[in-house]
Amino acid sequence: MTTQSFNQSNSELEQTSEMKYGERLIAQGELITFPNPRIGRRYDVNISLPEFTCKCPFSGYPDFATIYLSYIPNEKVVELKSLKLYINSFRDRYISHEESINQILDDFVAACDPLEVTVKGDFAPRGNVHTVIEVRHQRHA
Repeated sequence: MTTQSFNQSNSELEQTSEMKYGERLIAQGELITFPNPRIGRRYDVNISLPEFTCKCPFSGYPDFATIYLSYIPNEKVVELKSLKLYINSFRDRYISHEESINQILDDFVAACDPLEVTVKGDFAPRGNVHTVIEVRHQRHA
């Protein structure tokens, strides 16, 4: 294969608008759960997701954060790969720091119905401003 035909093949591939398999999985971004193996036992699950990205709804600039999710399961536990894909679904979304963390909490509660959950977003400084958003939910008996 010559360099010219290789470049032509790459150019043709770039022109196709078909989503890659990873992009399709991220776009679906659904939180999947499985049964808690120890219902009735209170235990903490602590997860950190250091590659969260979204876009500022005002400037369009990218925002970067580490998301910390801590919860006490009830009847369901979140499947980690689905959580990763769900978090990656924010990368092209125009959403504020505050709304993104609140949305993650709402979606997590809807999927898992935990006894308790805290979601914290520690956003990388931009323009000399460092933001940390923390939201909590506790299940009512």
